[in-house]
Amino acid sequence: MTSTTQAQKSGAVRAHPDHLGHVVFIAAAAAMGGFLFGYDSSVINGAVEAIRDRYDIGSAALAQVIAIALIGCAVGAATAGRIADRIGRIRVMQIAAVLFTVSAVGSALPFSLWDFAFWRVVGGFAIGMASVIGPAYIAEVAPPAYRGRLGSFQQAAIVIGIAISQLVNWGLLNAADGDQRGRLMGLEAWQVMLGVMVVPAVLYGLLSFVIPESPRFLISVGGRERAREILKEVEGESVDLDARVAEIESAMKSEHKSTFKDLLGGSFFFKPIVWIGIGLSVFQQFVGINVAFYYSSTLWQSVGVDPTDSFLYSFTTSIINIVGTVIAMIFVDRIGRRPLALIGSVGMAVGLAFEAWAFSFDLVDGKLPATQGWIALIAAHVFVLFFALSWGVVVWVFLGEMFPNRLRAAALGVAASAQWIANWAITASFPSLADWNLSATYMIYTVFAALSIPFVLKYVKETKGKALEEMG
Repeated sequence: MTSTTQAQKSGAVRAHPDHLGHVVFIAAAAAMGGFLFGYDSSVINGAVEAIRDRYDIGSAALAQVIAIALIGCAVGAATAGRIADRIGRIRVMQIAAVLFTVSAVGSALPFSLWDFAFWRVVGGFAIGMASVIGPAYIAEVAPPAYRGRLGSFQQAAIVIGIAISQLVNWGLLNAADGDQRGRLMGLEAWQVMLGVMVVPAVLYGLLSFVIPESPRFLISVGGRERAREILKEVEGESVDLDARVAEIESAMKSEHKSTFKDLLGGSFFFKPIVWIGIGLSVFQQFVGINVAFYYSSTLWQSVGVDPTDSFLYSFTTSIINIVGTVIAMIFVDRIGRRPLALIGSVGMAVGLAFEAWAFSFDLVDGKLPATQGWIALIAAHVFVLFFALSWGVVVWVFLGEMFPNRLRAAALGVAASAQWIANWAITASFPSLADWNLSATYMIYTVFAALSIPFVLKYVKETKGKALEEMG
């Protein structure tokens, strides 16, 4: 019997939980890892200039301190899956929650620049773990009929986390009279900004104790009865639980564990489809999107914007990011992944080009001329909007769908690693590039946005409406 036929017999495809609100709560609790992913990734935006001033460091050293968290991200993402297969999904969430908490406290109370960098790596490791375990857990617990919608909680949580971090930063800066190094609660304002993350980190840890373990993991370690109970809880009493357990066991036995060796071939080391996945990941980062989330406050202050207003603009950019993500979630299954990516590429190129033009003007009394200042601000929001409604979501959809079954896990790992490396390259290089020529830096990002158009047209195939078995 095929797994599809078995799923139909068991009722899994049509399963509707008796208490949908409870299932939504489980998915939302798991997605708290995504919230912390977004929060921890972007909260540093509020501390960049204070760190530069407190430790009296140049742009190159500052960039390394900001970007070093991405090393932890890569390691956390690479190891989370294997750890979860050994000790369970819930335990990995709890480990991530502890690391987020420790990182928040350590980053808020550093003894020196070097231990601050260490706590950044610890936080990065937690981000990497959360980026993997959240979507995996939700996919394994969610009823098939609701899997897509519940799976979108992770991306929604990430962009909300980014926005909330910027709102908190803005509020704390106002409380400190616009000074990142102003005193709040016995600490400097930037330290409080980083320390506040303790609250959602502890909440994440507490929630992990009240949601069930993945039935798939339980079956893999012999916990069939507990797996039956959880399947009944999340899929409803009408489901044939014995058939569902048998279906999961059958699927696990037939899975091909893809390895790095499976990816090799072709004339350039990797198979062509793997290079396309790497290309999507690299283009997603090389348009400079994380500059908007790691350095936007610094960027606006560098062209004369008041610090408090620069934090407000960072928050409004995050709101635009949420709006764009919602648009992508609505249209990705309607108009397709490829058209959405092309629309986004055009919009990003236009927004970035206008930013490059605006930043090419000389400052007057430490500020951009009024017209150029407004154009730069509007163009920055346009860029983020078009990224969020396209490449921010579409790349992850492509990477989850485009690879043949026998390659998927290993190829996705390579593409995700390429994304973290590209993210690091942009994050580490921006301060020095901005010191050299801010306008030229944005022209570089514009060129990558423009080049992504022929890349998609020539190499990327539409995956909308295709079964995963058709890929390859």
